[in-house]
Amino acid sequence: MSYLQKSPWLIHYDASGCNGCDIEVLACLTPVYDVERFGILNIGNPKQADIFVVTGPVNEQSKAVIERIYNQMPSPKIVVAVGACACSGGIFRECYNVSGGVDKVIPVDVFVPGCAARPQSIIDGIITGLEVLDEKYKQLKDERKRRKVERANG
Repeated sequence: MSYLQKSPWLIHYDASGCNGCDIEVLACLTPVYDVERFGILNIGNPKQADIFVVTGPVNEQSKAVIERIYNQMPSPKIVVAVGACACSGGIFRECYNVSGGVDKVIPVDVFVPGCAARPQSIIDGIITGLEVLDEKYKQLKDERKRRKVERANG
């Protein structure tokens, strides 16, 4: 288990929608579900985040913000789409200004379906994402090691 799995930090962004999934994400932070027992902290700075949790469908206004937050996060990073809207556009899919789910803008590692997604499902999705994050960290570490060897060999 890497250090990222022991103390991951996440940033949450509501793309748009009904806010049902946002309420459930906040419920994960309450003593009832206590996501912090896994060392997971909700922060406001993407430059310190390992996990990007997005709720709501992507519209024209939120597209640029999602890309900006994603690009500011250091590698390795994972994206968790929470709720039917973030996964596919949900009930807003046919609206004129909705592009669809988060995967239309940035790569998504874990999809947590539901309308609204239950706190248990959200926590399970984030824990699943930690395994993906650990694998990405190992790949990044191997890539850096390979580059170092290539530079040494000239």
